[in-house]
Amino acid sequence: MKVISYNLRKNRASGELVELADGFEPDVLCLQECDTEALPAEVGLLHLADSTSRNRLGLAVYYRKDRFTAVKTQSFALKKSMHDRLLRPAHERLIGTRLVDLANDRELVVASFHAAPLTALNSLRRNQISSAHEALHRLGPNLPTLMVGDYNYPIFKGHLSEHVKESGYDLSLSDSRTYTRYKFFRGHFDLATSVGLSIGNVETLPRGTSDHMPILVTASYSSVGVGYSATDAMGPGPSSADDFTI
Repeated sequence: MKVISYNLRKNRASGELVELADGFEPDVLCLQECDTEALPAEVGLLHLADSTSRNRLGLAVYYRKDRFTAVKTQSFALKKSMHDRLLRPAHERLIGTRLVDLANDRELVVASFHAAPLTALNSLRRNQISSAHEALHRLGPNLPTLMVGDYNYPIFKGHLSEHVKESGYDLSLSDSRTYTRYKFFRGHFDLATSVGLSIGNVETLPRGTSDHMPILVTASYSSVGVGYSATDAMGPGPSSADDFTI
């Protein structure tokens, strides 16, 4: 299974979607910072499952109808940062789709996630990630789950990896950095967290007009059972040595 995640930079890179879909033939396409009112119903062979409706910077999930059947798609609001409260770029920072994989006769959940910007603390983003995992568990209890998107977490990845493992998830970085707009905050912003899946590869795709580069995640079903603890998922409290803002 191949999943592409792309932050369109306030929809500026929307014209690249057909080329991405045709060139890399993903099974699922997850978008951040898109204009949901202007999204086409189809992008190449991909069909729009759904998009957020209350966001200035929207999220969307597309899937291949010849590979999957969409059971349910749901958007979720997560804990807000001060940036969200003042500028209101995003009410819903997560959209997940429960899919039936027709090729493998099983279900899974794939989600597009957009964390709070760098003006917020890492502790808030960790809270959002934990809450997102918990929400996806409710959408598809004990199903293999892949959450991709813009995590806005450029440093202290080791602590983030430990945090997501507490809820049974794995963190996967791409083979090269995905964001190079600012000299200090260059790095892996676009990530994947997963449970019940084996991540074979995460590839950073060529730069387009966005300040983020797309990532291509290749995943397969894991022989290890899905384990999830909603209590453990919340992890440590807000006080942490690796909190920062700019």
